[in-house]
Amino acid sequence: MLESVDPAFENWDQDATAIKDRYDLQSPKTVVEQLGEAGISLAKRFESVTLEQWTRRGFRSDGSVFTVDSIAKYLMHDPVHHLWDVGAEVPRY
Repeated sequence: MLESVDPAFENWDQDATAIKDRYDLQSPKTVVEQLGEAGISLAKRFESVTLEQWTRRGFRSDGSVFTVDSIAKYLMHDPVHHLWDVGAEVPRY
């Protein structure tokens, strides 16, 4: 979304991914570590986004519109569900 204008993305089915990747069998400790590492990487990437780029758009294959800002909020929220899926402790903010 930062490098191209109005890109289109396939829909992602998080429930199908949970089944395919066997979230129910994943180690809570490993998932917490991996999400922590991914979070640090994501935070660094967010730091590079300019003020103008936060409003850039993308489209799902069903036509739904999202922005860099709205996908960033989703990316901050969705890992909480993965922690629940594996039975890990979910931080309270």
